[in-house]
Amino acid sequence: MALDFAAGCVGGAAGVLVGHPFDTVKVRLQVQNVDKPLYRGTFHCFQSIIRQESMLGLYKGIGSPMMGLTFINAIVFGVQGNAMRHLGRDTPLNQFLAGAAAGAIQCVICCPMELAKTRMQMQGTGEKKSKRKVYKNSLDCLVRIYNKEGFRGINRGMVTTLLRETPGFGVYFLAYDVLTRSLGCEPEDPYMIPKLLFAGGMSGIASWLSTYPVDVIKSRLQADGVGGVNRYSGIMDCVRQSLRKEGWRVFTRGLTSTLLRAFPVNATTFATVTLFLMYMRQGEECSIQNSEPQCVQLQPLQQQTQPTSM
Repeated sequence: MALDFAAGCVGGAAGVLVGHPFDTVKVRLQVQNVDKPLYRGTFHCFQSIIRQESMLGLYKGIGSPMMGLTFINAIVFGVQGNAMRHLGRDTPLNQFLAGAAAGAIQCVICCPMELAKTRMQMQGTGEKKSKRKVYKNSLDCLVRIYNKEGFRGINRGMVTTLLRETPGFGVYFLAYDVLTRSLGCEPEDPYMIPKLLFAGGMSGIASWLSTYPVDVIKSRLQADGVGGVNRYSGIMDCVRQSLRKEGWRVFTRGLTSTLLRAFPVNATTFATVTLFLMYMRQGEECSIQNSEPQCVQLQPLQQQTQPTSM
C-alpha cells in the first residue's frame, strides 16, 4: 500500500504543473457573469489572461493544488489499490467500486483545496497587479474563510464535490482498466508508454464528461460571495438560476479547456503511477531474489499493477 501512496504523490505533482493553466481558464469561463461576459471562449480567455495579467495569471491559485493534489492522488491510488485487494477479483465492476470509494474519501481534502483555488483564480481578474488583494495565498484564503464562516464555510460545495468525485473516479479507473486491457499494455511492448499515455488521457476525458455539469455548479457555488454578493441559496437554486438565464449550454461552459487539460494531466498521472509501481515492484523482486544470478523478469502489466489501477 505504501507504494500506491508514493506513486500517487509522484503522479499528482506531475499532473498539477501540466494542467493548471487550463483549469484557471475553465473556472473563469464557468463563473463569469453572463450579462457582462469578459471572455468569448477558451482561446480568447487564454489570450485575455496573458495580455491583462501576464503568464503568471494562468497560475493563480496553483499553491492550493500543489499542496493538495499530491496528497489527493496519494489517497486516491492508495485507497483504490487497498479496495481492490479487499474486493479480491480484478473485474471492471470492482475497478469502478474501488475508484468510487477513493473518490468519495479524498473529498475531505479536495473540497477545501478547490475552494481556495477557485477564490485565488478569481482574485484580480483582468488586473496585472491586483489593487486590493483579499487573500495573500491559498492558506490565507482558507484561514480567512474559516474565521468568517467557520467549518461550514471552508467546506462550501462539499455535496457537489461528492456528487462529482464519487462516480467520476469510478469511471476514471474503469475506463483505464478497460483501455489498458484492450490495448494490451505489456512491459515488453515497445509501445507500452504511448499506450499508457493514451489510456490515461482518455480515462481523464471519460471521467470529466460523466460529471461535468456537476462541476459547473460546484464552481459557481464556491465562487459565490466573491465581491461580497451571494447569488445562490443552495445547489437547486444555482441550477434553477443558471438554467433560466443561460439555458442548458451553461453546463458545458469551460468544457473545451477542461478536455484540453484532462488528456495531458491524466496521461502524465496514470503513466507515471503505473511505471513507478512497475519498477519499484521489480526492485522488490530483485532484492528478494538477490541470491540468484538474474532478477525475475517483469510480469505482464495486467498482473503487475492489478492491486491499483489495472
